[in-house]
Amino acid sequence: MAKVRILVRDLDQAIATYRDAFGFTLLDQNGHVFARMALDDLELGLSGPDSSAWRPLEDGTIPAPGGWNRILIETTDLEATAARFLALGVTLRNGIVRGRGGAQILVNDGQGNVVEFFQSEPDVGPET
Repeated sequence: MAKVRILVRDLDQAIATYRDAFGFTLLDQNGHVFARMALDDLELGLSGPDSSAWRPLEDGTIPAPGGWNRILIETTDLEATAARFLALGVTLRNGIVRGRGGAQILVNDGQGNVVEFFQSEPDVGPET
C-alpha cells in the first residue's frame, strides 16, 4: 500500500472533501490533528495545523499545503467525475486536458492541495 501525507488547513473540511467528493474511507482520526484515509491501495494522511508536520523547520520555514505535487487517482469516466465534482461545489483548476495516453483534470481539495483525476485512453494524438 502506498502512503502519502499532506498538510491541510481544516481537517474536518478535508475529511469531508476526500470522503464525499473523492471516494476515500476514513480509517481513523485523532481530534483536529491527524486523520488516515484510504482509497484502494493508497493510504492518505491528513495533517492538520496542530500536527507535528506543521512545525517550523530549523531555518524558520513554516510548512504549508499547496504546490504542484499531487495525488493521482484513476477514473473510468472523467467527464462524469468532473460533473459530480461541480455538482458538489468542488473547484476544478482546469477543464479536461487530453494528451498522449489519457485525459486529466486538476481538482482543488479546498485546503490548497491539488488532486489529479486521470482516465487512460488510447493515444489521442497531440496534447490539447
